[in-house]
Parts: sequence; structure tokens; C-alpha cells
Amino acid sequence: MDQLRAIRYFSKVVETGSFSKAAKVFGVPPSSLSRRVSDLEKSLGATLLKRSTRIVKLTEVGQVYYNDMQHILNQLEQSKETVRSYQTTPIGRLRISSMVGFGEKILLPLLDEFSALYPQIVLDVSLSDELSTLGRDDVDIAIRGGYAPNERVLAIRLMDNEFIPVASLSYLEKHGVPDHVMALKEHRGLYFKAPSGRTPWLCYVDEQWHDVSGSVVAISNNGPWLAQRACAGDGILMSTRWALASYLASGALQELTFEHELSVTQHADMAIYLLYQKQRYLVPKVKAAVDFLVGKIKVESTQ
Repeated sequence: MDQLRAIRYFSKVVETGSFSKAAKVFGVPPSSLSRRVSDLEKSLGATLLKRSTRIVKLTEVGQVYYNDMQHILNQLEQSKETVRSYQTTPIGRLRISSMVGFGEKILLPLLDEFSALYPQIVLDVSLSDELSTLGRDDVDIAIRGGYAPNERVLAIRLMDNEFIPVASLSYLEKHGVPDHVMALKEHRGLYFKAPSGRTPWLCYVDEQWHDVSGSVVAISNNGPWLAQRACAGDGILMSTRWALASYLASGALQELTFEHELSVTQHADMAIYLLYQKQRYLVPKVKAAVDFLVGKIKVESTQ
């Protein structure tokens, strides 16, 4: 027996006072509706309705059952409206995973603006340089740096993730300005620690890759601390241009340029990607966040 349908039939009989009128509302034969209500009474072991040729009335226990069922049916209707609203309005918890440096410097300030636009979305943000797997880690949106991932997800390129070498004037005055990438081996280095380990200084010279890393002064996954050490003259730092923008603009750090470009990986086309599962874009909260972040970050990175 479809108990929920039987309850709906029963409630409508009470409201209309007639099996035939209730049957007309649902577009079913009166005999079919009456049979389902009888099956409901049998399953409950109680008589809910007093039947006569002229009128249908509730029994005492039928009145108690009807009141309880009205509450349940109203709750079901409210839940249905909630689901419909969820499917059309950006609402609910949005889980975002991002790299620490990018999250602190770029993402979190943007999310303040996003929250003002979509106050019904609850942000659940995790900042970690460990890679998150969409689906497995219950993440709606992930932001990663590197090259295009092989995961079965949609990847939108947000901005370049170019690493550049920088140093303070005080360091360069004390240790000299390296005039060739190979000369970096004689210098002091501040290194960012990625999940895979310390990021090296690499260059492609004479059709082969060379590791030109200098002596290690400090290693950390905290970009601002490394930048402060570089500003203090402790060594040369390789970090992303977007992370160093304020230091370069203020003159606290100087970009070092060479005939052969430096890199921290042999993979070409380093970038920052926004990742999400294709089917999740249909959910309003995810679509709103993807469209907002892509629009804001891609526009700002080209200015």
C-alpha cells in the first residue's frame, strides 16, 4: 500500500465530506479511493471514518489521526517548497578549498563581497596546500596552482602562476647582483615548501634543464614569512608574481631578470585553476560562486 497516497486520500475525504468529491480532486474512481482508505484503516487497526449514504464523518480516533496527518502533510509541503527554492535560489552551505597563499591574499577578500551579495549561502572555506579531491573530500569548488589537472572535472584558468626571483636592495648590495642564472648557485635561497617538497630553482639552458638552487637559508609553506625574510636581506626568493605584487610595488623587493627564465617545475604553462564537477554547476549556490570568482579574478588579473 502507498501509505502517503492513502493519507492524502483520507485527508481530502475529510475536507470535502465525500468520497466522490475527493476522488474527483485526484482524478481517480471513487471505488479506488475508498479501497485505499479502507486499506489504511486496516493497516492502523482502527476505524477512521463513519460512512453513511448521505455523509462521511470522522470517528474520535479518526479526528486525532487527521490532526496528526495534517501536521505531517503541511511539513511535507514546506519541505517541497524548500527544495524548490534550493533549486532556484543560491542558498545552503558552499564548501571551497584553496591554496593557503592564494586564499589569504585573493580569495578571502573576494568572499566578503560574495557573502554580501548572497547572504543565504553559508561559506565553508578550507585553506590548505594539500590537494583536495572533488567528491571524495565533499568539496564544491577547489582552487589549485600548477598545470591543468587530469581529474574528470571542469578546470577554468583564472590567472597565470608565474614564479619570479626577487631580492632586497640590501641583499644585492651585500652579495652582488647575479648576472647569469648559473651564478645563483653561489647565492642564498629562501624556498617555498609545496606538498611535494621544496620548490627548486630550475632553468632550461643548452637544451637541458639545470638546477641552479642556491644554498638553503629557510624553507616554509608560509609565503608572507619568506617574503619578510627576503625584505630583511636574508636571501633570494622565488615566488609567484601575484603574491609578490605589493612588495614589488613598494620597492621592498626587486625582480631579478636573466637571459634564461627561471621556473620551479619543468611543466609548462603554470596557472591557477578553479575546479568543479560539471553536474554541480546546476546547483545555484555553485553556479553563483563560479561565475562570481571567475569574473572577479580573471578581470583583476588582466588589469
